[in-house]
Amino acid sequence: MTKRQIAKTNPVRNLSDDSQDSTSGDQQRKGKISNGAKAFALAAANIAADRHCNDIVVLDLKGKSPATDYFVIATGTSDRQMRTVANEICEEARKRGMKRFGRAGYEQGRWILLDYVDVVIHIFDTEYRDYYDLELLWGDAKRLNWEGAGKK
Repeated sequence: MTKRQIAKTNPVRNLSDDSQDSTSGDQQRKGKISNGAKAFALAAANIAADRHCNDIVVLDLKGKSPATDYFVIATGTSDRQMRTVANEICEEARKRGMKRFGRAGYEQGRWILLDYVDVVIHIFDTEYRDYYDLELLWGDAKRLNWEGAGKK
């Protein structure tokens, strides 16, 4: 079973109240989740920018990755700043009713990963960002214009 399949059966997965309308079926629910995921990804990028992260990229991975729909990638300036950005993104997710599936790297502060299933946020330090080069790995993914988008 893939992570996405597990998450779909997990009750912590974010579904808006509107998604309980059984007349529209799974397609409508997936569309609402995806639209909410896109808005959250854009909001996360703006939070990173507001907190002085660099080289922020939002990648649309729908149809390219079986694990997630969006990557938000940002470079932090220090481990303390990276943790602050991660905390603020987690707070924004809570406000939107989204549940975190996982978190990694928070204590080390070199590469913090926040997994919300449909959105995965990567906050790197400069060295790790250059080494892992996720943009090259997902070079065929569409880049979204995040500046000013996704703010409530």
